[in-house]
Amino acid sequence: MASPIVIGATVGTAALGARYLMRAWQAYKARPVIPRARRFYPGGFEQVMTKREAALILGVREREVLQKIKEAHRRVMVANHPDAGGSDFLASKINEAKEILMKKTSAAGSVF
Repeated sequence: MASPIVIGATVGTAALGARYLMRAWQAYKARPVIPRARRFYPGGFEQVMTKREAALILGVREREVLQKIKEAHRRVMVANHPDAGGSDFLASKINEAKEILMKKTSAAGSVF
């Protein structure tokens, strides 16, 4: 006698679980696509440029090899060069970022 009740409860539970999973899957597929990573840095420039900000400007890591820094600098400068309609201010920031990452200058806020 207990066997039909147990089987009925099991089938009902399985049906409700499957219904829940199908609805959850449909809701998951219908959600808007949100990009995983930001493509651009959303903020402005800091007063004194740091290595982090320089890396964000050039699109490289803070401890990148010199060749990659040069390639990134060239790529960004081609897009923002003042002779091609770019901004003098942006060009100077791009050059400053390259200098900081290549360690040609001392610390940005240093007196010496």
